[in-house]
Amino acid sequence: MSSTKNPLKTSADKNTDPTVRLNKLLAERGLASRRGADKLIADGLVMVNGKKVYELGVKVNPNKDRITVDGKPIKSKTESLYIMFNKPKNVITSMSDPLERPTVADFMAELPVRVFPIGRLDWDSEGLLLLTNDGDFAQRVMHPKTEVTKTYHVKLDGQPLDYQIKKLLTGVSIPGGRVKAKHVEKLKQAKSKDRKTSEKHDWYKIIITEGKNHQVREMFKKIGYDVLKLHRVAIGKLRIGQLGRGEMVFLNEAAASRVFLQDLPEEAHGKRDVRHKSKKATSEKPLTKKKFNKVLNKA
Repeated sequence: MSSTKNPLKTSADKNTDPTVRLNKLLAERGLASRRGADKLIADGLVMVNGKKVYELGVKVNPNKDRITVDGKPIKSKTESLYIMFNKPKNVITSMSDPLERPTVADFMAELPVRVFPIGRLDWDSEGLLLLTNDGDFAQRVMHPKTEVTKTYHVKLDGQPLDYQIKKLLTGVSIPGGRVKAKHVEKLKQAKSKDRKTSEKHDWYKIIITEGKNHQVREMFKKIGYDVLKLHRVAIGKLRIGQLGRGEMVFLNEAAASRVFLQDLPEEAHGKRDVRHKSKKATSEKPLTKKKFNKVLNKA
């Protein structure tokens, strides 16, 4: 009888060693991703038994050691939360901002536990953003080896030619390194008020797996076009659908694990997408005030 692995779970550690790497513990307790936890340690914000720790690989015993972050004791492990959020424009992908600009934290203020964003969307970009308190999950989503696909719809300040679009598929050099798109296609003109392609400005769908700063904008800039609008519509096969701007939904594990399914046309990867049988992903709806209060009451 065959079984399939849950992408959100790691294999159980068979030894009885109670110690764990400090950055892993901080990630498990929802303080940050592992990379973010490393920064907390390097910045001298983490203390173990009253002493600052700067060594990234240090191990601790969660049951015996007294661990604080920025002077506050770390909380006991809580239930993992996975949130899909439709970030509006003019909102910072951060949980705080020294300039007091709007942040995604403003939309999460009533949650019973602290969450943090996985990756980022620029100030003037909008669309799907994942937030969680599961640091290991965030680390797997962001790790380059996982090659999670991110799908964007972009409006350009012109109409690229075929040879220019092909450059995006073969690779271009941008600040941060050489990158290439997994798939690019022009979006067809639609007969509605939200029609995509106009006579002057083309809309394109682009799929990437890297996560360089301003990557999509820099890629189109490299072939001579500015991105006027950018909307992330999917991460893996988790799609934003009809979720309104500024709205969020809680995801169960089956729905959250869809980020690890590459969302590529057959010609882009040369084979059909094979999906293992797993728990059925629930059809999530935007979080209404009534449903939100129920979640708070259960926490």
